[in-house]
Amino acid sequence: MTKKQKNILLIFGFIFALYICYKLAISKTFEQKSQYDTLSKEVKLSKNGSKQLSLLKQKEVYYNALLKKYEFDGSSIQNNLLKIITTFSEANNIKVIHFLEPHVVSRNDIRVKTYEFTLEGKYSNINQLIYQLEQRTKFGEIINLHFEKKKNFRTNKYYLQARVLLKNSG
Repeated sequence: MTKKQKNILLIFGFIFALYICYKLAISKTFEQKSQYDTLSKEVKLSKNGSKQLSLLKQKEVYYNALLKKYEFDGSSIQNNLLKIITTFSEANNIKVIHFLEPHVVSRNDIRVKTYEFTLEGKYSNINQLIYQLEQRTKFGEIINLHFEKKKNFRTNKYYLQARVLLKNSG
C-alpha cells in the first residue's frame, strides 16, 4: 500500500471510529441529559403544585365572596335581577308592573342584553332600587329611566310609574 492509500484509510478509519463512539457513548449521553432536564422540570412543577393549589383555593374563596357580595347565586342574570327587584319592592312598597324578556344584540363577539321593566311607587323608593341595582349588585348600567305621572280615573288618584332599561354587557 502506498502512503496515499494509508492516509485515506486512516481518515476513513478515524471517521468510522468517531461514528462508533457517537453511537455507543455520546448519543446515550445526550439522551440521558434530555431525560434529566424533563425530570427536573417535573420536580419543579410538583414543588410549585402545592403553592399553585393553595393560590387557586384562595382565588376560589375570593370569587365566591364577590359573587355573594353582588348577590349572584349561580343561576341566570335575569333570574337574579328579578329576585333582587322583587325582594326590594316587597320591602319598600313598590309594584313591579312588568318585566320583559331581555333584548339581545351581538356585536364583535360581545353580547349586550337590555332588560326592560316597569315599576310603580314612590319616587324615593324607586330611586333607592335603581341605586341598589347599579351600585351594589353590579348587574349593569341604567341606560334609560323614564318617570311618568299617571292618574287612576276610578279612584281619581295619581301614581308614579318608572320604566327602566338596564344594559348588561357580557
